[in-house]
Amino acid sequence: MKSFIVGLTLVLGFTFSLPLDAKDTASQHKNQFLSGQTIAFLGDSITEAGAHPGGYCQLVLDGLNTQGLKATGVMAGISGHKSNQMLARLEKDVLSKKPDWMTLSCGVNDVWHGKNGVILKDYKKNITTIVEKAQAAGIKVMILTSTMISEDQKASLNQQLLPYNAFLINLAKEKGCLLADLNADMQKTLKGLPKGAPKGTQLTGDGVHMNAYGNIMMATGILKAFGVSDAKLAELDKRWKDVPGRHTIRMNISMSLTEYEQLQRQCDKPVREVFQKYLEEKKAVLLQK
Repeated sequence: MKSFIVGLTLVLGFTFSLPLDAKDTASQHKNQFLSGQTIAFLGDSITEAGAHPGGYCQLVLDGLNTQGLKATGVMAGISGHKSNQMLARLEKDVLSKKPDWMTLSCGVNDVWHGKNGVILKDYKKNITTIVEKAQAAGIKVMILTSTMISEDQKASLNQQLLPYNAFLINLAKEKGCLLADLNADMQKTLKGLPKGAPKGTQLTGDGVHMNAYGNIMMATGILKAFGVSDAKLAELDKRWKDVPGRHTIRMNISMSLTEYEQLQRQCDKPVREVFQKYLEEKKAVLLQK
């Protein structure tokens, strides 16, 4: 009995002496999302686009639904919006819908819009009020750090974004919110790309707004914050990348008018259709190798 008590004391001592990070890591493996719940996605143009097929909001819902967790979404992204505007419409676009969860994606425009943006002091007040109002209404909050403004972390705007994201990380801890550090995820993903990969539009279409890869990156970060396991995330990654039509390669083929007219005389269809068919056939051949 004595040895049992000693052993139990050692186990309990070890458990309670675990670093906070270790406890947090363990808790992340418990899925925080319950079947039948609703998520409101509050944000700017990145979130507005995220409501479209293949967008990060839809991928989050798909990721939950494929695990048997019935999930519905309230889409609350508006292009160009900053923290002050999101606060002004919080009641109408989120609180009145009575969601169980709210993801908050805000900060890009506050910095990107320069003189028309929102300074850090006011941003902190706006975001804190948004979180507090949501929590007072019984809504669980997940804070998303702002994604990059150009795919170059050394760029001036990304450096200006640093204190905004640092505040979000601290606020999540202070208010007991889930946190998806998407900025860190984005930087890590970009660093992992091959050295010869084209620069500037790996995760975005224009340096800011997500392309198919960027939407997958954002959805993965959110689902991970909810507690979805790495194994499930790997399955979802494959599922999403296998969806036909999610990526398009646009090409310009230059020629003289004389060459174009000659090609058109030789073709029984518009030249563009002929080239398209040829490239589709070539793609099929290359994929077989």
